[in-house]
Amino acid sequence: MFRKMRRFRQQLTDSECEEILTRATSGVLAVYGDEGYPYAVPVSHVYKEGKIWFHCARQGHKIDAIRRNGKVSFCVIDQDRVMARERTTAYISVIAFGRARIVEDEPGLRMIAGLVGEKYSHDFPEECREETEEVIAAGTMYGVEITVEHMTGKCGLEVMKERRQAEAAQRDVD
Repeated sequence: MFRKMRRFRQQLTDSECEEILTRATSGVLAVYGDEGYPYAVPVSHVYKEGKIWFHCARQGHKIDAIRRNGKVSFCVIDQDRVMARERTTAYISVIAFGRARIVEDEPGLRMIAGLVGEKYSHDFPEECREETEEVIAAGTMYGVEITVEHMTGKCGLEVMKERRQAEAAQRDVD
């Protein structure tokens, strides 16, 4: 169902992709937007065990699009270093495809808010809990859960060269 990566020699392993999705602090969610136009929006997310989670407002383009069509993609750029002399970039990125589900129940919202709070505000757990309870009581937050069905990661040729050089240098040391 999903295309194979054309430049398969540059493909990252699944575990590398998962490490990048876990480490990244933001990604770009792409949905089927209004009038068939793609809509891509940056979100702060959490990745864990094959799922991507984030919370958002109960109203807006993103939620409307997910309601209409749960098929989404999510992209994270882990590295993007411009190499002007070589006229290229040293990049590493991951793209995940999956199905998004809107989470409205209080236990689900608490779980997602807890994961997000732990990742982004781990030094302020009490403040995170208080804010979560406030937005749940006010009814202003939804959670979104994306079940990843397929993902690929890719690194640029320059990154591959750098990795080979580092491996060769390590072999020389050993």
